Amino acid sequence: MKKKLLIRDLTMRDGQQSQFATRMSQSQVDRLLPYYKKANFYAVEVWGGAVPDSIMRYLGEDPWYRLESIKAVIGNVSKLTALSRGRNLFGYSPYPDSVIEGFNKNAVKSGIGIMRIFDALNDISNMKSTINYVKKSGGMADCAVCYTVDPKYSFSQKMKNIFQGKKNKIFTQEYFVDLARQLESFGADMISVKDMAGLIPPQVAGPLIRKMKSEVSIPIDIHTHCTPGYGIPTVLVAMLSGVDVIDTCIMNFAGGPAAPAFEIMQIFADKLGFDTGVDLEAVAAINLELLNIRKELEKFDTTKMFPRPFDISKDKLPAEVDSLFDKAIEYAKAEKYDELIEVCNGIDKYFNFPGPNEIVKNAEIPGGMYTNMLAQLKQGKLDHLVNDVMKIVPEVRLAAGLPPLVTPTSQIVGAQAVSCIVDKAKGKPFYTTKSSNFVNLVLGVYGKTPVAVDPNFREFLCGTREETPYDTSKYQKQPNPTLPEYGDVKLALNEKEELLLELFPAVAGNFLKTQRAAEYRMQLDEEERLRQEELAKIPPEPELTEEEKIDRLYNGW
Repeated sequence: MKKKLLIRDLTMRDGQQSQFATRMSQSQVDRLLPYYKKANFYAVEVWGGAVPDSIMRYLGEDPWYRLESIKAVIGNVSKLTALSRGRNLFGYSPYPDSVIEGFNKNAVKSGIGIMRIFDALNDISNMKSTINYVKKSGGMADCAVCYTVDPKYSFSQKMKNIFQGKKNKIFTQEYFVDLARQLESFGADMISVKDMAGLIPPQVAGPLIRKMKSEVSIPIDIHTHCTPGYGIPTVLVAMLSGVDVIDTCIMNFAGGPAAPAFEIMQIFADKLGFDTGVDLEAVAAINLELLNIRKELEKFDTTKMFPRPFDISKDKLPAEVDSLFDKAIEYAKAEKYDELIEVCNGIDKYFNFPGPNEIVKNAEIPGGMYTNMLAQLKQGKLDHLVNDVMKIVPEVRLAAGLPPLVTPTSQIVGAQAVSCIVDKAKGKPFYTTKSSNFVNLVLGVYGKTPVAVDPNFREFLCGTREETPYDTSKYQKQPNPTLPEYGDVKLALNEKEELLLELFPAVAGNFLKTQRAAEYRMQLDEEERLRQEELAKIPPEPELTEEEKIDRLYNGW
């Protein structure tokens, strides 16, 4: 009997967000759904992340309708999954329990079966309320352990850390396993090793998955990206190490900054005797439609590298390529990781996926963080200072409590590192320019950092030595004004629309106002149509004779 391997398809959320700036329209999604109904994936990630914001902001579409329309077609076949930042939901600021409960209750009611919950600091206290409300509403709580690496300290910084009593290694195997154990005790139904930057190499992934499997009793999922070239070998080693679920994208939305291709991992599954339960003909049909959609999204395409056409249901690999898969399995089992990575990069090359991003690979920072820092420097025509910025990222990160480099903390740390180097170039001390987000991170507004912030640094930067958590009791609900210009209706008409206002005030405000305007125009058009129908029902007056016309004229009619 074959071993079971569950597949979470990321194409319609993480895939399009990583590759095409989250610009898939409702009509494009609708074209895929009949095929997804046949595909039989264990889970399909369709919502959360940047989807609700982006489709309102750029497409003028309703996020709740997006979710409910997908649920109506495939919700009885695959579990629909979404991504949430726990107490922060979709933004930076923590929300009170009333908002967290309302959001999760409505998300599950509208179709979410699994909510993937993470916190950018790996602060479990920021995840507890979401875990409770998801489970209370009938959903599964998939709790993510955000993978990150220790900074690449210089020798002098390492010695300085030792002198100050600070550890040079924080993000050990035991750190991540301990998080998993805690999350299970708080009610997690599943643990995801969430590696948004693609930084986890196979030699780390294997032992980590095996240790987690021995320490927790709930399913383990591996989520990674292909940016530095580790995606395929890391997921392969995770499969061999007993992982329960793997995250993939269908080929035309896979690779590069996105997750590994399902088709490639399915070939490995077949060779290893795993049963994914996925209908391969349906996947081939989805991939063909994704090719059309990718062409339609050309201006948002980050790599513009189309994968080699491949029908997983019937196409055979050339013998020399097929042998690469066999070699990869051999090297993975023998723990020959350098050879494994090289062979898997060869598989990527055959299918025309982007090669490893060497900057990200060597610097061990997320690709998005690097590009954001470079763009920030280019604005001031200081991009020649990018290497100086890279050198001080570890210092800035340590000063802020060593946050994991995931969204949004990677952007906060990266932007502050740029500001420090720009300050230096202007002859000013570091931290002369400081962002409010960095200040809040150091204050403790976003939660507990992996290591405590030095009180002296907090006082220097923020004016206080004391940690200052966010006080949700001071939270003020977003206004929901009446719109006299559209018939005195409220801007948000129901709880779901009110939640959009809470989570995306400016974007949802504009979106909902446009919705009310369109509805008001339709109402006026309908009223005019009904008036014309009523007028049409009035029988015409009979034609007057000439004598009657003269009589009316002279008698003052």
